[in-house]
Amino acid sequence: MQLYQSPGRAPITTMITVAIIEDIKEIKEGLELLIDSSEGFSCIKTFATGEEAIKDLPAVCPDVVLMDINLPGINGIEAVRNLKTKCPTTQFIMSTVYEDDENIFESLKAGASGYLLKKTAPSKILDSIMEVYHGGSPMSSQIARKVIASFQQKKSIDETDILTNREKEILKLLSKGLRYKEIAAELSISMDTVRTHTRHIYEKLQVQSRTEAINKIMGK
Repeated sequence: MQLYQSPGRAPITTMITVAIIEDIKEIKEGLELLIDSSEGFSCIKTFATGEEAIKDLPAVCPDVVLMDINLPGINGIEAVRNLKTKCPTTQFIMSTVYEDDENIFESLKAGASGYLLKKTAPSKILDSIMEVYHGGSPMSSQIARKVIASFQQKKSIDETDILTNREKEILKLLSKGLRYKEIAAELSISMDTVRTHTRHIYEKLQVQSRTEAINKIMGK
C-alpha cells in the first residue's frame, strides 16, 4: 500500500500513535485507513463510544486522539475531560461538524488542543496530527476565526480582571454617573475610601479620569 506524504512535509522519523473515537462507521474506517496508509502514523485503537474510550484508552494512551463530539451516551467533550486526567500526555483533537462557540470553547476548556471540522481535507488532518504532536493547536480556518472574534469581543470585559470586586462595583457606579458621595452612600463606605479605590482603578487601567476608565472597559 502506498504511503501518503503531504507535499512539502519533512520526512517523518517518529511513529505517531493515534486513536479514533467516532460512532459513524464509514468516517471511522476512512480515518483509520488514512492514518495507517500514511508514513509515520499508526492507528492503534478505534472506539465507537465515549464509554468504550474511557474504559480502554488509558491502557495505551496514544500520542493523539481524534475525538468526535456528538457521540451516543457520553459526548466527546465529557470524554476528553475524563480522559485528559488519565492520559495527561495525550493530545486531543476534536473532529466534528459543530462550529458554534459553545462547543468550541467547552472542548478547549475540557483539554482539547485542536478543533477540526469533519470536512477538513485528509492532508490537513495529517498535518494537524503532527502539529498537535509537536505542541501546536491546529484548528480549521473557520474555527480559528471564531476564536479570534470571541477574544476581540471579550477584550473589554477582560480589562477589568485586574480589578478587585470592590473596585469593579465602584467602576460600575462611576459609569452610571454617580458622584463619590452617592457611591459612598450606596456601598456604605466613606468618601475617602471611594477616592482611594478610584485612584487604584485609574492606576490599574492606566487612565487619568472617569471618562477614560469607562471608555477603556467599553472598548471605545
